[in-house]
Amino acid sequence: MANLAVIPIAVKEGRPVRVKRGRLVILSPQEMLALLKAAKNHSTRDWAMILLAYRHGLRASEVCGVKLADVDLKAGSISIRRLKGSLHTIQPLYQHRGQPLLDETAALRAWLRKRPDDGSDYLFTSQKGGKLGRTQFFRNFQTVAESAGLEVQKRHPHVLKHSLASHLVSGNANLALIRQALGHRSISSTMQYIGTSDGQAAEALQKALMGLF
Repeated sequence: MANLAVIPIAVKEGRPVRVKRGRLVILSPQEMLALLKAAKNHSTRDWAMILLAYRHGLRASEVCGVKLADVDLKAGSISIRRLKGSLHTIQPLYQHRGQPLLDETAALRAWLRKRPDDGSDYLFTSQKGGKLGRTQFFRNFQTVAESAGLEVQKRHPHVLKHSLASHLVSGNANLALIRQALGHRSISSTMQYIGTSDGQAAEALQKALMGLF
């Protein structure tokens, strides 16, 4: 996997603490399901937030910034406004009959049934009303991740974007499709998630040559 200079993994005096890491931190599929299960047990809001952040590769600020008007359950789509110069895309909301924890439509419907009507334009609101802040989402994620038994370095929301990229790569998704899913303008941003070992390279070369000769 590619290098990553620093990622926040803990909170000290209410603020994220950054520590140096050598590699991208990702969740295995089993850990992802454990996280979603813990999130659903914690609250339907946290389940929906974490699932959307994972399925669409959203940063904490981006998932907190999703508005009610961005979600169209009838059309099964969501408008994604990304930060840091990334793409603005409209993506489908996925249903997953084989694994209910991954069903975005079900998660959103469950949250909207409980969401207080406080006049806020934002999809995810706090208990006090109004937009749920990035810091509060971070704290909620830490609580859920701890309940799921995740290691300390995996208790930051940005692990969701890294995990989506890794899972798409493992599923042999086309690089251009991965770039679109993550909302990257530059393919170089996507390339940081592509790691190839000597063994993988040799195997790919062998298959290519066998197909040619």
